[in-house]
Amino acid sequence: MNLDFAAILVILTMVSGLIVGFDAVFLGPRRIKSVEKAGQAAVKAEYPLIVEYARSFFPIFLIVLLLRSFLVEPFRIPSGSMMPTLLIGDFILVNKYEYGIRLPVLNKKVIKIGSPARGDVVVFRYPEDPSTPFIKRIIGLPGDRISYMDKMLWINGKQVDTKSLGVYEGVGAGMNMTGASLLDEQLDNKPHAILIEPERLSNELKEFVVPQGHYFVLGDNRDNSRDSRYWGTVPDANLIGRAFMIWMNWDSENGGVNWKRIGSFIR
Repeated sequence: MNLDFAAILVILTMVSGLIVGFDAVFLGPRRIKSVEKAGQAAVKAEYPLIVEYARSFFPIFLIVLLLRSFLVEPFRIPSGSMMPTLLIGDFILVNKYEYGIRLPVLNKKVIKIGSPARGDVVVFRYPEDPSTPFIKRIIGLPGDRISYMDKMLWINGKQVDTKSLGVYEGVGAGMNMTGASLLDEQLDNKPHAILIEPERLSNELKEFVVPQGHYFVLGDNRDNSRDSRYWGTVPDANLIGRAFMIWMNWDSENGGVNWKRIGSFIR
């Protein structure tokens, strides 16, 4: 088990909750009786310092744990593999319940709600190192036949439609992508932008069938993304949730906060 933030949060919630509960059942009544015996019935029995801290922090830990485990979780984008959809320095929110309710730390799905759709931008635990969260776009669903040849994507024998949007102009930490080809790609009639570097060699993939219970993912920055073309598919058990909103962007190489990106939805 990886000792990550979720594990630490669960431990803090359990410890503070046990302290509050133990005090309420055992220590509290004894404390009140000792005060009454001393003839100070009108004086409020003070809580020990550790109990005071536990009473203050337990509800905070519990609320954060519930929100982060079952509703939304924040992440920061550290690389340019999802440009132009997501930029370096974007802070995003991830929907944790859309694909089912999972137990924190154990990541075991206990309630099935929905399934990922082709085109969803998802955060998942990297199959080769589950302690590391990755973010990519779902291209292939279980049973799909995927090919990526000559920088063109094929799904189930049909070439995915793309349309040129001109030349990309990068900003800040993503300035190195200036000059790349900006394309509009259609997945199940849902458009999103991708970047292609025509002169750069890319990892090609002949027809690959996505196993049941797995998903084939690609980065939108196709020539600068290590994804399913390199390390394989993502098991359903590794999914964390669907990225749906940018709530902050901070790029020191672009002057700090990019106010235009705040509150924008991810598609």
